[in-house]
Amino acid sequence: MNKDGKMLAVTLLLCFSPCVLGQLEDYSHWSDFDLDIAPRRVPRQVKTLLTKETKPHIQELSIKSTIISRYAFTAVSCTMLNRHSAATEGVFQFQIPSSAYVSNFTMIIGGRVYQSEVKPKEKKVKQDKGGNTNPKNKESDNTSIELGVEMFRMAASIPGRNRAVFLLTYEELLQRRLGRYEHVTSLRPLQLVSRLSLEVTVVDHSPITYLEVLPLRRGKSNGAAAASGPNTPRTPVKPEPPAATAIKWDKNLCKITFSPTIVQQAKITTNGILGDFVIRYDVEREMGIGDIQVLNGHFVHYFAPKDLPVVPKNVVFVIDTSASMLGTKIRQTKDALFTILRDLRPEDHFNFISFSSKVKVWQPSRLVPVTPLNVRDAKKFIYMLTPTGATNIDGAIQTGSKLLSDYLSGPGTNQNSVSLIIFLTDGRPTVGETHSPAILGNTRSAVQEKFCLFTIGMGNDVDYRLLERMALENCGMMRRINEEADASAMLKGFYDEIGTPLLSDIRINYTEDAVQYVTQHLFNNYFNGSEIVIAGKLSNRSAESLHVQVTASNSDKSIVLETDVPLRQREAETERHVKAAAAATAKVAGPKPGGSEVAQGSGVTPGTEAASPAQDFVERVWGFLSVKEGLRSRLRSQTSREREGHAQQATNLSLNYHFLTPLTNLVVEKPKVLADGTMAPTPTLMPETGAAALSANKLPEDMEGDTPTTLHRKQPVGQGSNPGKTTGRLERRPVKKSITISKTSADGDPHFVVEFPLSKLTVCFNINGEPGHVLRLVSDHKYSGVTVNGKLIGAPAPPGSHKQQRTYFSTITIMVDQPKRAYIEVTPKKVILDGRDRMVLPCDSTAAVESDVLSVAVVGKSNVTVTIGGTISFVILVHQYKNPAPYQRDHLGFYISNSKGLSHSCHGLLGQFLYEEVGLAEIGASSSAPGQTTTLPVLKVKGRSVPVVKKTRRILSGTQSVDCWFARNNAAKLIDGQYEDYVTSHMFDTGDVPHGTNEA
Repeated sequence: MNKDGKMLAVTLLLCFSPCVLGQLEDYSHWSDFDLDIAPRRVPRQVKTLLTKETKPHIQELSIKSTIISRYAFTAVSCTMLNRHSAATEGVFQFQIPSSAYVSNFTMIIGGRVYQSEVKPKEKKVKQDKGGNTNPKNKESDNTSIELGVEMFRMAASIPGRNRAVFLLTYEELLQRRLGRYEHVTSLRPLQLVSRLSLEVTVVDHSPITYLEVLPLRRGKSNGAAAASGPNTPRTPVKPEPPAATAIKWDKNLCKITFSPTIVQQAKITTNGILGDFVIRYDVEREMGIGDIQVLNGHFVHYFAPKDLPVVPKNVVFVIDTSASMLGTKIRQTKDALFTILRDLRPEDHFNFISFSSKVKVWQPSRLVPVTPLNVRDAKKFIYMLTPTGATNIDGAIQTGSKLLSDYLSGPGTNQNSVSLIIFLTDGRPTVGETHSPAILGNTRSAVQEKFCLFTIGMGNDVDYRLLERMALENCGMMRRINEEADASAMLKGFYDEIGTPLLSDIRINYTEDAVQYVTQHLFNNYFNGSEIVIAGKLSNRSAESLHVQVTASNSDKSIVLETDVPLRQREAETERHVKAAAAATAKVAGPKPGGSEVAQGSGVTPGTEAASPAQDFVERVWGFLSVKEGLRSRLRSQTSREREGHAQQATNLSLNYHFLTPLTNLVVEKPKVLADGTMAPTPTLMPETGAAALSANKLPEDMEGDTPTTLHRKQPVGQGSNPGKTTGRLERRPVKKSITISKTSADGDPHFVVEFPLSKLTVCFNINGEPGHVLRLVSDHKYSGVTVNGKLIGAPAPPGSHKQQRTYFSTITIMVDQPKRAYIEVTPKKVILDGRDRMVLPCDSTAAVESDVLSVAVVGKSNVTVTIGGTISFVILVHQYKNPAPYQRDHLGFYISNSKGLSHSCHGLLGQFLYEEVGLAEIGASSSAPGQTTTLPVLKVKGRSVPVVKKTRRILSGTQSVDCWFARNNAAKLIDGQYEDYVTSHMFDTGDVPHGTNEA
């Protein structure tokens, strides 16, 4: 916090990309760090190294990954001990793959939990004065997809003789390259670690046919670009895995553990930079449309055909020979090109272009076939390349594009061949056209979607954003080669990835009325050893089957593959697959003082058997791919309006799945340490204790029972108070079990009930929303400062129901802006209260919290009452199931108890009716019998006539029934505007009247 007590955005180095995993539940008993328990005995030969350390010592570093059908959940837990009496800064940093998204970060320091949040990034990013900048947040670096690794870094003060725990989770979809999936874990703690453990569990629907654990990889590398594959000769002797590695491999499951002792670490290195732990594997594939997995209304489709004839290719190599390429770069480039020449096939056609200040073409005006004579002449051309001059990127692209376009439009060209340009540079444009937008426009005009452009950047002085946009806008890929990397091997590896095309013009279609929101399903090329992954959302979850059709072109024919996928059978198989993953990941108990195993890997809540995100891994694959696709579309956008639309879509998905992406920020409160080295005594309610705690002190014995307790906060007084500090006292006070609720509510499916006291009428309606939608329930931000939003979750309909699916409220968020800002987020499991201080109250326990802004009272497993300023009260009913049926979900009901403090301008699905009057009338309607008429009831609302019928609704968990007039068709004419007008962008959207509403 700053001196005003405001929350600060944490500075992250190269932050990337956020589902709170519930990992804190196992820390509920750990409010007091017992430092009397001695760490594990340290061997004498490394003890001197540890005693020289002045920074906090990493007692434990635990990394656990679970890879479920190529989607990896990774949880990192780092425990640091400050052995000194004074507070010391502890720095947690961890390298993650650049293609991964961070999904949670949490700190536990001095017995207090600091939980991160993901929020939308402001359009204009301001840098903190005196703080480190966050390069990932800079527009120039926002969207570099293939940068290898990025560094997550967090610094925090640790009180004297105390511990801190840092928890980081991230997710990634593994890409298949050269016939292998590669999972890389960075082991660079920068010091020897008392207890270091890495566990990777691979569970796949298909049998695992290949598994390899490489020796620790030192230095910088771009991973699979240099990997062995089907086109690369394999080493006769299989590399041995690192010492202290254990491998268990069954048909569909393998578990790899790496637990080096501190002595084994010291034998590798004493600086703590062990390197990358690399696992490569592949799975069995069948001919046909590929593997489809179905779970919870979503599907993911893996398509990687094999045993197909190779498609001929037409390739133009465009090579930078400017002065900056002198030395190692040009030598390694030549070595790679010599190797690539040997791998060209007789049916291929090729040419070379070199560029610096001028552009030179090896064979002007044509592409030549692969013959021994042409290969020999090409080697001479490559050998004679001499770096000199500046960098004319635009001129080189224009020349290469015209050369390839003219060849393709000429006679004798194979219509089924694949055409591409491979462009390599180590610098930025310095001569010719140097303006990036102009270069991009010229490139699009020259390529005209006739072929694909693949770009490679070498070193640190490259405009990677330009290269990436050039590739993305022209159906290619961009790769980065670090300054220290083996450029020759990586160039050859990249060529191997795209050097063997098997299919072109691939189109994958699904039953039109059965799916929606499908990720990219049109692809220009499919290369041997890669994989096409598509995810989608099922619009008809009750459908028996899904028709899948794949069309593509091969070397000499068109290919059509199609089949009907049995959805229920496939979902049952996927569920078994997920259960196998949960069973394979061992149950881990909560940490003990002194450090023990912590944080269940793979997104699994510690102390439980089942994986939380893993249970929805198919949906998370869909979310992950959709965000990636939105960011790519944003890059390719030609207009600001189009760009903004893609950015908003990607932002909403990032917030929904708690992904830290280039469009979101990770915000977490900074721990505060007093001058004496202790934590500021801020009251903290640890998760699932049901009782409050001050700082890291235990509760008095007379308060540790089941008696509900209230935490009452007072503001600091006097000039001597520390800025941002609060004092508190604990009062033993019962929480009211009885609650007063009006009929105005949204509960169940959800069913909306509105009471009109002046008219003595009750009206009800249903909202058939979509899972993931966030609905504006109450909107009075401009006047009383209160906004209430509710997020929908989906569930299948009960057997025999006419509905395809049901929706419930999974989260209710209440934002308060007056007199001070605060918010409450309620789920069936917990209540998060964030005002001056942040607290987490479990819904299973009874407790109450009061502050100067609002009060929150929780009746365990029953309800949550939120009171604002004494004149506004909301009650959230908590619906939990012990043994839920497939169509049941834990959910919430929202009731307005007191609305006196809300203004007459209040709006929202419920708020718009609080001060309205309605009338009931009857209108005549023709009858089926000649000459007879019947009367139908209608409501008169704001001058509108709304047909209604009489119904009975059950509220308060079914304990009461109310008679109401029911409005059909998503409350058409009853509510202002349409249902879609009340769908907000995210849970913390406090916009005024929803866009598009009509209050007339």
